[in-house]
Amino acid sequence: MSRADPALVVGDLAAALDTIADHNSGRPMPLISDAHVHALHGQRLAPVADQPPILVPRGESAKSWATLAAIVDELALRAIPRGTPLLALGGGSVGDIAALAASLFKRGTPVIHIPTTLLAQTDSAVGGKTGLNSAGTKNIAGTFHPPALVVADPALLDTLDRRQLVAGYAEVVKYGLIDDPAFFAWCEAHGRALIDGDRSARTHAVRHCLAAKARLVRGDERDLGGTRTLLNLGHSFGHAIESAAGLGRLLHGEAVAVGLTLALRFSAFLRLCPPANADRLAVHLAAVGLPTRLDEVGLKGADLGRWMAHDKKNSASVRTLVLAHGIGRAFVARAVDEAALVAFLAAA
Repeated sequence: MSRADPALVVGDLAAALDTIADHNSGRPMPLISDAHVHALHGQRLAPVADQPPILVPRGESAKSWATLAAIVDELALRAIPRGTPLLALGGGSVGDIAALAASLFKRGTPVIHIPTTLLAQTDSAVGGKTGLNSAGTKNIAGTFHPPALVVADPALLDTLDRRQLVAGYAEVVKYGLIDDPAFFAWCEAHGRALIDGDRSARTHAVRHCLAAKARLVRGDERDLGGTRTLLNLGHSFGHAIESAAGLGRLLHGEAVAVGLTLALRFSAFLRLCPPANADRLAVHLAAVGLPTRLDEVGLKGADLGRWMAHDKKNSASVRTLVLAHGIGRAFVARAVDEAALVAFLAAA
């Protein structure tokens, strides 16, 4: 088992408390969360969590140098022993900044993720990427720090508002687009039920996506151009959309939904993918309430160019994107024709 393969528990959080406690021999662990999530779910972790919690700002604003410093300072003030796991209770932003702090504190201490959003339960809690935003750029600084344990309880999703649920669903669909057309068909059949509260559909999606991500990360933990890179499908466009719109204005999944559609439409523009596949994706995303066009999020294609130049997959002057030959047939495209991309964005 690689470091990117944490223990994954999908199910009741209360039943997993003993498993969590075992990671620190029953001693309480620092809990990092935001005030909103802690008010909803913090008491569930009271038997294993040090008090009081370390609270961070909500959403993307948590992913800052100031928040990182505040967490590390608080851990130092509490004299937390090296090797004591940090508990990260919340969505992707809490997980990113808590894991980054864990990777740095005393040169590395474990992190246990208890994700509370659909996006985090199906995607960001696994894989070990940490990150913060700087100079308006999404996840420009970070480390690789795989969690020791992930506990994903689909019941925690019941407190999410609909916008958060719908946004997180974009990452679910992504796994069908990468290499699993049967799962994409499952999404078409069950996506609305998942969003509307069907516990069985939610549990199936969480299990399927976590297993798929662990499989894609395995062997390419540090994202060096192997299978893990496929997880960035739609994200070169999506991260640029978030930055161009102003970090925090759009939810990550909303930007990814537009990014996924743009990735398939650009693939069709290059005659790599049947246009009908891009249309099929757009129809499904729109049916569940996700944006699929730049004008829906108040942007134009020309707004994305300079932000896409910061994409971490690029090497020197070589443009790299994850594109697709069709639904379930994603691939890494290196040395993408810059003129073609500019022309596509101008038309988009």
